[in-house]
Amino acid sequence: MHLDDPLSDKEFKELDQFLLSDRCADDGMTMDALHGFLTALAIGPAEVPMSEWLPVVWGEHGERGPAFKTPKERERITALIARFMNEVSMTFEVAPRDFEPLYCEHEHEGKTLLDADAWAWGFWEGMQLRADAWEPAWSSSLAELLRPIYLLGAEEIEEEEMPLVDDPVKRHKLAIEMEAAIPHIHRYWKPLRKSAVEQVKREAPKVGRNDPCPCGSGKKHKKCCGAQETD
Repeated sequence: MHLDDPLSDKEFKELDQFLLSDRCADDGMTMDALHGFLTALAIGPAEVPMSEWLPVVWGEHGERGPAFKTPKERERITALIARFMNEVSMTFEVAPRDFEPLYCEHEHEGKTLLDADAWAWGFWEGMQLRADAWEPAWSSSLAELLRPIYLLGAEEIEEEEMPLVDDPVKRHKLAIEMEAAIPHIHRYWKPLRKSAVEQVKREAPKVGRNDPCPCGSGKKHKKCCGAQETD
């Protein structure tokens, strides 16, 4: 089992059944919500380490995680989720046109409609992990494309917006709009996306001119590497 291998049908079903089992929290993610969540992480403005996003998958269980039977089972399920994440990321890298959101379907008045609520909620949860980084998009050309995700996925929407989602047909149409928006969201963030390493560097405290130089020379920063900055 390698990280680059996509999940087989059997592995997909195994992960699906685990996420639906009683050992996971009621507010934990199902496969469709997980796919939306991972999609937001894969195409958003900033890379998020797995150690940060995995606890969100488990809902109220958080970092403690579900009631795994054995350490081996924990490793197995974690590896399947990691490969699912890699599969989503690789699709956008190699063949973004092949990407399809993992929506559910249901029957309504004799018609088969898309049920994308869980997927949208997962995507929205992924956005919240880097809400500040996503913020500029709301005042850009992307804002209208993000609206279906907000309407279907946000924990709360405005009362006046409720008529936009108050029946299955309207939500079906929003699901179609959301799928059409994903390639545009991907293209928007791709040249701007920051790696986890870049974010750590940005958050590092600035060295004062009278502080010891970080290079380890023992000299003050202004007499060492800092002198080059003022040249």
